[in-house]
Amino acid sequence: MRYILLIYGAEPPGPTGDAMPMDDMAPWFDYTQWLVDRGIFQAGEPLEPTATATTVRVREGQRLVTDGPFAETKEVLGGYYIVECDDLDTALEAAARCPGALTGSLEVRPIAAMPTGPARGPEGRGSQA
Repeated sequence: MRYILLIYGAEPPGPTGDAMPMDDMAPWFDYTQWLVDRGIFQAGEPLEPTATATTVRVREGQRLVTDGPFAETKEVLGGYYIVECDDLDTALEAAARCPGALTGSLEVRPIAAMPTGPARGPEGRGSQA
């Protein structure tokens, strides 16, 4: 079963596009390597700050675009990992080892299987974002 680990935490300080110092990245590199070594890593990416977000809604056939996130919250979605695990307990263990769990929270959610079809990519996954 594939799971997504959604990493929530405080909005990082600093201007958009500032790279995290390498010393701060070390736990993340170690964690990613742990996932790879376990054979469960599939993907993972950090997200830019919420100031770079754009929210899209469609109401009565009209597209409404708003700069920024949909709602203001104390914790924001900062990144994600996708893991392939035999069971939920293994996914929860992976989430508990994530550096983001030390200061924020992780939401662990199974990824729904989609039927394959002519517009689908390999293994039934979407070929376009």
